[in-house]
Amino acid sequence: MRVRDFQGVKVYRSPAPDKRTNKDGSPKEPRRLGKIHFPVFEPRGRRVVGFMVSLPDVVGMIKQPDRFVARDALHIYEGALSVVDEKANFDKAAAKRLGIDLDACVIWTGMDVRTESGEALGYCSDAAFDFKTGAVETLSLTRGATASALLGDVEMPLEMLKGYAQGAMVVSDAAATLDVSGGAAAKAAEVSVKVGAKVKQGAQVLDDKGSVAVEKGSRALGRQLGKTRGMFSAFKSEFKKAAGPAPKKKKR
Repeated sequence: MRVRDFQGVKVYRSPAPDKRTNKDGSPKEPRRLGKIHFPVFEPRGRRVVGFMVSLPDVVGMIKQPDRFVARDALHIYEGALSVVDEKANFDKAAAKRLGIDLDACVIWTGMDVRTESGEALGYCSDAAFDFKTGAVETLSLTRGATASALLGDVEMPLEMLKGYAQGAMVVSDAAATLDVSGGAAAKAAEVSVKVGAKVKQGAQVLDDKGSVAVEKGSRALGRQLGKTRGMFSAFKSEFKKAAGPAPKKKKR
């Protein structure tokens, strides 16, 4: 499976297995949780441990913090992707059960990629993984949305992944010589284009024609998960501001 297939998918809360039937014998309806925002990889980046789920805004305008949902808790209930509504499947409790430090986990999708020698290879756009175990099989590298459509992506084997450093995915120098595949141009011409001068040149031409603006709107920001927490730190103050000042207590 690919992490891209999960992004934007609605997730529901399903009742515990022993509480899934109403008194009349009909199955209980799942309750909506939110939409999958991005995949979460364990700190070494070699396994998908879960997903961050975007919750509905409070009163339609105030952003709530994303919730972490463990991968092994996801299942199909009443035809919908669901998670059993139990504490051990969410946030810190789920991380403790899985034996991971959630803040040290990484978001590969959208993260800049560079080789050990410092060459920039674009960014990580996707990953193929085994849903049952979470093990990552390949990582997709791209120069940009437009370049991907025309030239294709690089499917990098996991053994070329070296780790995370200074806000970037670090990969083996050999990744710079991998073939790209899947692009419209590559299919039409039945050619294989190297991630090197041709891709760099093609991406630059596309960027000169405006693809940078498109890219800013379509690319997610990959980083260590702990560094994204600040984006929701103002939630409480925003809520109070929207609710207005608290009523003054009358003096007796």
